[in-house]
Amino acid sequence: MAAPVLRGVRKLLKLVDFTPVPRRHRYKKKWATTEPEFPASRLALQNFDMSYGIQFGDLWPSIRVSLLSEQKYGALVNNFAAWDNVSAKLEQLSAKDFVNEAISRQKLEPESDLSPTPSPDCSPNLRCFTFSRGDVRRFPPARLGSLGLMDYYLMDAASLLPVLALGLQPGDTVLDLCAAPGGKTLALLQTGCCRNLAANDLSTSRIGRLQKVLHSYVPQDIREGNQVRVTSWDGRKWGELEGDTYDRVLVDVPCTTDRHSLHEEENNIFQRSRKKERQMLPMLQVQLLAAGLLATKPGGHVVYSTCSLSHLQNEYVVQGAIELLANQYSIKVQVEDLSHFRKLFMDTFCFFPSCQVGELVIPNLMANFGPMYFCKMHRLP
Repeated sequence: MAAPVLRGVRKLLKLVDFTPVPRRHRYKKKWATTEPEFPASRLALQNFDMSYGIQFGDLWPSIRVSLLSEQKYGALVNNFAAWDNVSAKLEQLSAKDFVNEAISRQKLEPESDLSPTPSPDCSPNLRCFTFSRGDVRRFPPARLGSLGLMDYYLMDAASLLPVLALGLQPGDTVLDLCAAPGGKTLALLQTGCCRNLAANDLSTSRIGRLQKVLHSYVPQDIREGNQVRVTSWDGRKWGELEGDTYDRVLVDVPCTTDRHSLHEEENNIFQRSRKKERQMLPMLQVQLLAAGLLATKPGGHVVYSTCSLSHLQNEYVVQGAIELLANQYSIKVQVEDLSHFRKLFMDTFCFFPSCQVGELVIPNLMANFGPMYFCKMHRLP
């Protein structure tokens, strides 16, 4: 009886094909070319949902949809061109100079003895046009003007706030420690206050973009004279190179560039290969801010800024750098209150109300600028 059963089993085994069935998504991790793609922008969104969902709570869904929507821009008028004609053309588009409109409005407000508001120490001569809240029109591309220079520079209008907060005065020596791609450097020159401006960036490719901006917007005699110096040094060592030198320093550090990270795959810091670089960002930012503070004269001012929402890259970096200077160099640094700044520009931007130090512009569908964090510090004499 057993023999017929055994023969039947053998016949059945011959009929059955035991060739392994391939898995549809089978791959070897070491073969990176065959690994399923996971876009860096998607990884960025997952990261933001986890961290910013906790940090901002009920505000995060609104910020999230704004970040994923089209960004709003401002037009920074080039004072080296025929600025009055350019301003008139922008006004014909129903755009408004948000800087001078806000300052004029504040001058008209009656002063209150009960709650006096300090007058914002804004860098002068800056003109930046934006469309009103809810108006999603875009500015036409800038054109070459009659003087051979571009008429205006399109930028996130919130990026102008760190330059305004720096409060430049005529004759200041100024350092832009992380200058490329050049929008804030151009704004610093527009003030007409820079006796000398050092524009530095470690990346040689980004320095090329900065040089292109200067060539398109700034007269040759200023570019090639002693007024502007462009360098490509390690900003972390600037305190050793030129300590106690500058009246005003702008430290616009490399960060997670939140909006860029959600829309662009190229040069995205959330690429898997850049994970360690991303994790080390707060340490790099502390080192750069400390170097900027060391390069400042006693009594001078520094503005720290990022285009990130992360408090780890914003308030915590400011506090870390201040502690570093106090402990290692016995240098005291005081954070300046910018709440009056928030009040001045609240009609144009949406501010986060709960920053520990500094101010943060958060994206909002009605005013889709930012994110932009900025904090002003005074190096005490």
